[in-house]
Amino acid sequence: MTAAAAAAAVRISDDELVTAARDLEGESPLHVLRWAAERFAPRLGFGTGFGVEGCMLIDIIGRHKLPIDFFTLDTGLFFEETYDLWRKLEARYDVTIRAVRPELNVDQQALVHGPELWRRVPDECCRMRKVEPLEREARKFDAWISAIRRDQTNERKNIRVIERDTRFGIIKINPLAGWNQSQVWRHVLDFEVPYNPLHDQGFPSIGCAPCTSAVAPGEDPRAGRWRGSAKTECGLHVVRLGEKST
Repeated sequence: MTAAAAAAAVRISDDELVTAARDLEGESPLHVLRWAAERFAPRLGFGTGFGVEGCMLIDIIGRHKLPIDFFTLDTGLFFEETYDLWRKLEARYDVTIRAVRPELNVDQQALVHGPELWRRVPDECCRMRKVEPLEREARKFDAWISAIRRDQTNERKNIRVIERDTRFGIIKINPLAGWNQSQVWRHVLDFEVPYNPLHDQGFPSIGCAPCTSAVAPGEDPRAGRWRGSAKTECGLHVVRLGEKST
């Protein structure tokens, strides 16, 4: 962790963090986002991967004009439908969603590390195309917002609405921590929020095109991510060995 990141991480005390996590538990995503904006803006960003949860949060932030910076970790491997959705959301809410990209584009990565690294060493590909870019981007912020939920994976089941992100050295806000998939979809449909059409084609969880496949009825919603491997996370939301979140 850099000195700047360490300084950002302690701008909220452990006691304040515990109190905020307790007080914000069960509150609406809008309430949580307003609290985060009041506490951390302008050094507050929302990193979206354009899943349905991210679209929901873009809708809330956009409609309520909250001072939150939008960005996405553009791996260069999104589905075309995802790039189309990106443009639709910007137009719908009159916002800019900045592209944060890896140091190497896909072709350059193939030259240096061999073709289709995502098939051979997916953790390394995720590290270069997602984790490292977010590590660099996090230096701009005191806090970042994610769209993850506790019920998505075993690694996420203990997340708090607000917690210290020891990997990136800043505070992490999870407004949808206690929500479920049905609640998210109800909001999206009620407010006519644009979403990825691949969701209607058997893709409940959408990441990079080479590493995402459709899910059969009855399968786990994330079964199509890195299918055929034990991998379930890209690394952005996993605490490293020896680290603890507050």
